[in-house]
Amino acid sequence: MILSEESVKQIKEKMERYPYRKSAILPALTVAYRQVGYLNDDIYREISKIIRIPVVEIAEAATFYTMFPKQPRGKYLIQVCHNISCSLLGADSLISYLETKLGITKGETTTDNMFTLISVECLGSCSTAPMMQINNDYYENLTPEKVDKILEELRAKA
Repeated sequence: MILSEESVKQIKEKMERYPYRKSAILPALTVAYRQVGYLNDDIYREISKIIRIPVVEIAEAATFYTMFPKQPRGKYLIQVCHNISCSLLGADSLISYLETKLGITKGETTTDNMFTLISVECLGSCSTAPMMQINNDYYENLTPEKVDKILEELRAKA
């Protein structure tokens, strides 16, 4: 069993709030993600047993949403927007800069488990491109100098 008793309890409580069990899928995935930090097939099976929904439906929901990583991530998840506005204003250069600075490529995590770097379609901040989101914080109008400062501040917090 991967999920703690507390997580199972939370999932059951959330399930009771909905007239249809299927409505509890996203809340259940959120509880599991907050406990474990990522989702996988074993977790889908556990949730399936708890809320009595076929495992395939749990997996479908989990894989649709990018907010649920499928493998362990670093302490800081760096998501660089590469949609049209950000791309036109330097997202590719920003991604390359981060790869060089962190010594990883997109989809990888630094050896110290501090940073994971990915690119995403759109973070909804087109007028302030290029931009990235780190965990829940937005960083906009980015330059290499701004990126260096952000990374230094995050490392100092650790």
